Parts: sequence; structure tokens; C-alpha cells
Amino acid sequence: MNGKSSRATGVLVLALASPFLTRAQMGMDLFKKPSITKAFHPLVGKGAEYETTSKGNGEAKGHTMEMGIVGKETVDGKDGYWLEFVSSDDKGQRVVGKSLLTAEDFQFHKMIIQPPGQEAVELPTNMARSRQPLGEGMNDWHSVGSETVTVPAGTFICEHWKNYKNGSEAWTSDKVAPFGMVKEVGKTSTMVLVKVIDNFPERISGPVKQFDMQQMMRQQMQQRQPAPQPQP
Repeated sequence: MNGKSSRATGVLVLALASPFLTRAQMGMDLFKKPSITKAFHPLVGKGAEYETTSKGNGEAKGHTMEMGIVGKETVDGKDGYWLEFVSSDDKGQRVVGKSLLTAEDFQFHKMIIQPPGQEAVELPTNMARSRQPLGEGMNDWHSVGSETVTVPAGTFICEHWKNYKNGSEAWTSDKVAPFGMVKEVGKTSTMVLVKVIDNFPERISGPVKQFDMQQMMRQQMQQRQPAPQPQP
């Protein structure tokens, strides 16, 4: 990989990993409730595709996201699942990543990100674990009964959840893996299920290298240096 591609990898990893995880966890905010954890039923090869529309600066922006389980392994005696996510923004830029998540405590243990056209990078363990467990704050959500919901993926009988703290609502179904989410409506965004995926593919390809923070900082410093001026 040439120097230009290497610099692009470092910048994209930091620029995209944080909001990407936040986005995944935002969609998973609706998993943060005591009862709704029953909707989490990770099955290797099962997944779902979502479309999110968010409003900002007076205009609506959309992106798609896929989530699915691509592997399983034991972590400290607990069942861990590799949750892969594929996100595409309104400009068509796609990022692939996967997290090793333990089902018992909803804790991230590993994180791998592969920016467009670049090698996959594994983030340091402390960065992966710095994400708060998905179970935190789940008491903010409350079940308010059952409701039939129609989305692009079809019609589902769902459990309806409300978050009175932030004004969000969510609908979940045991027919959707891995998190059961069918629809989520917040103050500034809406996420709906577009498709249930029965054969979710592993998209991380090629070798996975360790993230080098010092190298990335050096590359950023080099990018900040002014370009040489042409001689008269």
C-alpha cells in the first residue's frame, strides 16, 4: 500500500470509526432496556438492513446500514458474537466493520474497521472497550404493549417501546435478528427495517493490521505542512 493510501487509512479510521460506532449504538439505544434484551437473539448468518433518515440544518439526509452475526467465540467464559456492520451514507461512501460483543453484558471486546478500498484495521483493546456497554441506561425504555407495524421489509407484530426521557419510540420483533429492531423514531431521525437477511456475508477481506496511533499522528502532521510553492 502506497504512502497516500496509508495516510488515508489512518485518517479514515479515526474519522469514521467513532461516528460509525455511535450510529450503530444509536440504533442500539433501543436495546438498552431490561426487558428488550430478550429481543437479542444472535444467530450466525442472520442479519438485517436498515434505512435511516436524519434531519439537520433544515434538510433530510439518509443512509443505509446492515447488521448481522458473522461468527461466534468464547470471551472470558462468555458467549461472544462477531457483529458486522456495513454503513453507506447519502454520498454512497461505505464502511465495513465488526465488533466482538458478549451477549451476557452487551460489552464490546474487539473492533475491526475497513474503510473503502483500504486494509482492515483492528483498534486497540482499550479503544474497543471504551464504548459503554449497551446495557447502560436501559431503564429509560418501557414496554407499552403490542402493535402491528408495516415497514419496507413487510408487516410485523411488534412490541412497542417508549423512552419518556428523550421522546424516542421503538418497535421490536423476534422475527428479526440480531437485535429485533423493526422501527425506531427519535426527535431528529427515523430508522426502518428494509430487509431481513438470511445469509449475511462476511465482508471484511484481506489481512487485518493493528492500528498505529503514532504513525497516524505523524501522517496528520505531514498533511498539515504547507505544500511547497512553485519556483518562479
